[in-house]
Amino acid sequence: MHFESTLIETPRLRLRPFSMHDVPALAAILGDPAVMKHSLGGVRDERATLEFIVWCRKSYSTHGVGPWALVDKNDASLIGFCGVGPENVNGVEEMNLGYRLATRFWNRGLATEASKAVLAHAFQGQGVESVVVIIEPDHVASLKVAEKAGFGRFDLMTFHDRPVRLYRLDRLDWMNAAHYNPSRFCR
Repeated sequence: MHFESTLIETPRLRLRPFSMHDVPALAAILGDPAVMKHSLGGVRDERATLEFIVWCRKSYSTHGVGPWALVDKNDASLIGFCGVGPENVNGVEEMNLGYRLATRFWNRGLATEASKAVLAHAFQGQGVESVVVIIEPDHVASLKVAEKAGFGRFDLMTFHDRPVRLYRLDRLDWMNAAHYNPSRFCR
């Protein structure tokens, strides 16, 4: 699959691979302390954002998945990212769902919309068998996104010295879920 042409669409978003041209806009989002409050790495400057984009692009080619640029269909602006990428969890490589949106796009259901599309792409398009999402228990908005995207069961654990919930969604459970209708999330 040629990832430069890969495009996932939802009713309000386009998800596409990151390019180096995205560094300034993404750095502005990831440099916002409110956006990065629950991020292990904290706020990111342009250099750290560039390193993140390089990692995303490597993930596309090595795993077929990765964090995708979230683009608002109304004005084509970059508003954040959402994707599944490799994460070492207790010595095991897991596919971890992650998302960040600029604050002006919070509370609109966009993270849920993007997460559902990303899960459809991972499970159907790339054959991923299991996806985890790691969330701090006090990050209520993210807990709601995970639950609306289909995650239910979780384990309490410590991740990078922080207490977290580790949710897991298996491909079969996702396919059997009542909300499963991939045509609603991916075109």
